Amino acid sequence: MPKRTTGRYERISVAGEEVAAFVPVPLPPKKPALAMDDALAARVRAAEHALVRLDLAGEIVPSLDWFVYAFVRKEAVVSSQIEGTQATLVDLLNFEAATDLNRNANMTADVEEICNYVEALSFARAQLASPKGLPLSMRLLNETHRRLLRGVRGADKEPGSIRRSQNWIGGTRPGNAAYVPAPPHALGDALSALEKYMHASDALPALVRTGLLHVQFETIHPYLDGNGRIGRLLITLLLERWSLLSKPLLYVSLFFKRHRAEYYRLLDAVRKDGDFEAWISFFLEGVTTIADEAVASARELFALVAADRARVLSHAEISVTALRLFELLPRHPIVSVASVMKLLETTKPTAGRSIELLVSAGVLVEATGKKRDRSFTYQAYLEALRVGTELEPARAGVAAAARGVLSRGAHADSG
Repeated sequence: MPKRTTGRYERISVAGEEVAAFVPVPLPPKKPALAMDDALAARVRAAEHALVRLDLAGEIVPSLDWFVYAFVRKEAVVSSQIEGTQATLVDLLNFEAATDLNRNANMTADVEEICNYVEALSFARAQLASPKGLPLSMRLLNETHRRLLRGVRGADKEPGSIRRSQNWIGGTRPGNAAYVPAPPHALGDALSALEKYMHASDALPALVRTGLLHVQFETIHPYLDGNGRIGRLLITLLLERWSLLSKPLLYVSLFFKRHRAEYYRLLDAVRKDGDFEAWISFFLEGVTTIADEAVASARELFALVAADRARVLSHAEISVTALRLFELLPRHPIVSVASVMKLLETTKPTAGRSIELLVSAGVLVEATGKKRDRSFTYQAYLEALRVGTELEPARAGVAAAARGVLSRGAHADSG
């Protein structure tokens, strides 16, 4: 296929250096149009069928809320980790389980970033679901961005506002950056075209359009910080808005995390070579892979809960309050006496006894090794859920160092 032109370079001066900023042409790809050959069409069908299976898996389980709660948090953790956040799913759940008295001890800057992601996604979905809410638009993304960066790293980089100064990706200064996005004066037209494409009639499959909108958003890079997370959050919103999924059950960021170098290489190949086809193929593979894994995970978690429920019911001393607590564990896999008192609206002795019964039934495990202020985890459930959300030891130091460099660069975007 001949090389496709996807934009133009504009020479600009940034911090005393002359650099080439990239201004993309509007979607969809043209000259030539996106090549929907047999191989790519087959990938589209496979991804669509995988999403149907995932939606059905959500429909057949007794409590879809379990999986929405868990999978939204998994996506939030992994998307944040891609940008260097050093917190895990367990860190997030420990914070959410903490009582008001010890919550600050569990709150770190990284955990707060993930909490913001969860809140931002919840806000955006609520807006799209409400007749009086904001439509899918840059205004919605701006308000979502405002919540994403509220009070955390990047809070000084104009949350909720399209940037009015130049940013860059990679490198310690514009002159050695890996990529310099469009200059501020070109953002209005570029984002207007992006928004129009969200609502345009197009013969391309909705999944393909979702992949195109993600890469275009990342190419425009309209914010001083948080572009990567908002761009991946946009995928979640589009899948639900275009009825590809009825709930946010796809944590596709896990695929991007596993193949991080390829993810960035293919995004860059779109800008440099116009190779949308390779990016879309990768994106569709990610959707298929993670959808299938999410189905398997949902089945595994459901089977685990069913088996543990039978074990709890057969326990000789089981109580009604202990059973009530067990049914709450998938949404509260880390508990303490104080949190159980609140969840069950019961007394301290009753909460403590309920926990003891679930420990003796082999469901809960004491996690602190302390005599006071102890917490208990639904360990088997958590082990199955946390797959893919742990930090990569080889990258932890590199990520921390990178964040230090980015924080010193006024407009180096850390995602």
